[in-house]
Amino acid sequence: MPRGTLPRFTRRFPLAPLVLATLLAGCQGLPGASSAAEPDEDPLTGAPPVTRGLDAASLSGLLEAELAGQRGDYPRATRGFLEVAERYGSAPLAERATLAARFSEDPRLLEEAARRWQALAPASDSPARLLASLAIQRGDWDAALEQRLAAVSRGAQGELTGFVESALEAGADPAPLLESMREHLAGPGEAGHDSQLATALLEAAAGERSAAEQRLSRLARVAPELPELWQVRARLALEADDPASARSAARRGLEVAPGDPRLMLLLARAEIRLGGIEAAEATTDALLDDHGDDPELRLGLARLFLEEEHLPPARRLLLPLVGDDQAPPLAFLLLGAIAEEEGEVDNALLYYRQVPEGEQFLTARLSAARMLIEDDRLLDARAFLRLERLRHEAYRSELVSLEVELLDEAGRVEQADALLDSELSQHPDDERLRYQRAMRAFADDDLAAMEADLRHIIENDPENANALNALGYTLADANLEGRLEEARELIERAHALEPGNPAILDSLGWVLYRQGDTEGALPWLERAWAAMPDQEIAAHLIEVLWALGEEQRASELLDEARQRFEERPLVDELLQRHPELDAPGRDD
Repeated sequence: MPRGTLPRFTRRFPLAPLVLATLLAGCQGLPGASSAAEPDEDPLTGAPPVTRGLDAASLSGLLEAELAGQRGDYPRATRGFLEVAERYGSAPLAERATLAARFSEDPRLLEEAARRWQALAPASDSPARLLASLAIQRGDWDAALEQRLAAVSRGAQGELTGFVESALEAGADPAPLLESMREHLAGPGEAGHDSQLATALLEAAAGERSAAEQRLSRLARVAPELPELWQVRARLALEADDPASARSAARRGLEVAPGDPRLMLLLARAEIRLGGIEAAEATTDALLDDHGDDPELRLGLARLFLEEEHLPPARRLLLPLVGDDQAPPLAFLLLGAIAEEEGEVDNALLYYRQVPEGEQFLTARLSAARMLIEDDRLLDARAFLRLERLRHEAYRSELVSLEVELLDEAGRVEQADALLDSELSQHPDDERLRYQRAMRAFADDDLAAMEADLRHIIENDPENANALNALGYTLADANLEGRLEEARELIERAHALEPGNPAILDSLGWVLYRQGDTEGALPWLERAWAAMPDQEIAAHLIEVLWALGEEQRASELLDEARQRFEERPLVDELLQRHPELDAPGRDD
C-alpha cells in the first residue's frame, strides 16, 4: 500500500396496505360455520378444495409480506410476494416484489425479483428497463443491450443511440455490442433509424470507420430530416480530427433543426478546432440567447474553449457569473485555473480562496497550494493552508492531510512527519490522519508503527473496515509466522462490514493463499478483479492461477496487466520472484 497521490485538478418506502376486498375478490367463499361447532373442530374440514383465487396460506403469506414491508424488512417482503407470485403466476405480485426489493439494498435480490416479473410479464418493458439498469450498474453493458434489444423487438423505444454513447463513454468494449447490434439488424423486420445510428457509432469505435460512414451515408439518403443523424456525423468527424466535416454536418443538421442545442455545441466545438474563435463565440452567444443565460450552460460553454486552451473567451463567459451571490463554485475554480495558466498567481489565489465549502473546496485549496509551491513559495503555501484550517474547521483534517502530501511531493518528508505528529498529539483520535501516518510507516517498512496506529483506530472504531482490512492484509502479505489466522480474522471482520469491497475481497483471497488454501483463494481474487481491475489484484490472481496449474489463464492475465497498467510494481516484483511466469519471447 504505497503512499497515495492527490489528483492534479482536473425509507422507508410506504408499502400501501393491500386492500382486502381486492385480495379476496378471486377467493372462493367459505361455507358458513355453526356457532354450535365444537371448539377443537376445524371449521374448514368439510370445505371443498380451493381451485381458484387465494387459499389461506397464500393470503397469510401476502399479509405477512405486506407487514414486513411496513416494518422495513424489505428482503422478507420481497420473498413473501415472490412466493405467492410464483404459486399463482401473478405478474402484479412479482412487480410488487420488485418494488420491495428496490429498497432492500440487495442487488441480487432485486435482479431475481425483476427477472421473475419479466418472466411473468414478457410483453412489459418495465422489467426489461430495470434489468438493463442493473446490468449497467455492474458494468455489464452486453447484458444491458440484450434487454434493450428485447424491448425494441416488442416495439418499444430502445433509445439505442444514447445507450451506446453512454457505454462508449464508460469504456465498454465496442466489439461484443457491435456483434449484438448486427444480429439485431439482420433479424426479421425493418430496423429503425435509431438502431442504424447506434450501430454506426459502434463501428467507428471498433475501428470500422469506413463501414460507419457507409451506413450513415445510406441513412442520409433515406432520412436526411433526422437531427440525430447529423449529430452523429459531426461527432464522428470530430473524433476523427476532421473539424471541417464536423462543421459541415452540424450546419446541415441545423438546417433541419434550427437551434438544436447539441448541434450548436458541435458546431462551436468544430469552429474552435478550426481556429474560428469569433464564429464559435457567436454560436455560444446564440445558445445563451436561445436557452437563457443559465449558469450551467455558461460553464459548459466555457469548458469547450478551455479544452482547446483558448483562455480569453472562456474567461469572458465565466466573469459574469462571479458577480452573483449564487455564483457556482466551479466558476471560481476555473477562473483560478485560467489566471494560474496565464501566470497571474496572486489573482488565481484570490479566485481559489472564494470557492466555498463543498464539492470543489479541497480541489481549489490543493490547486492554490501546489501553484504556490511551483512558484517557489513553499512557506506561503503552508501559511495559506494553515489559515484555511482556521477559517474552515470542518476541513481541518483534510487540509492537514493535503499539506502532508504536498510536503512529500516537495521532498520535505521530515516536515511532513512533524506536521502529522503535531496534529495527532492535539487530536489523537483523528482517524484520517492516524491512518495516513500508518500508511507512511508501512511505506517506510516500519510495521510496528503502522500496527500501533491501526490498532488505535480499531480500538476507537471497531467497525472501521479500512483499518481492519489494512492491518489484516499487511499481516498476511508479510507472511508473519503465527499471525496468519489473526490476519484472516481481521479481514473477515472487514468483509462482514463491507461485503462488496473489492480490496477486502482481494485481501481474503490473499490470506487464504498464504494459509495454503490456493483453491479457496481463487474465487475471492476473481471477484475482486472483476469488480476492480487493479495491478495489485492482478499480481495476486496471476500467482494463484499459476500455482493451480492454470498457466494459460495466468499468461493471458499477465499480458492484459502489461497492456492495461503503465506502472505495475507488484506485477514486476512477482516476475522477479517467479521468472518462469514470463515465457520466452514476451515483451514488456
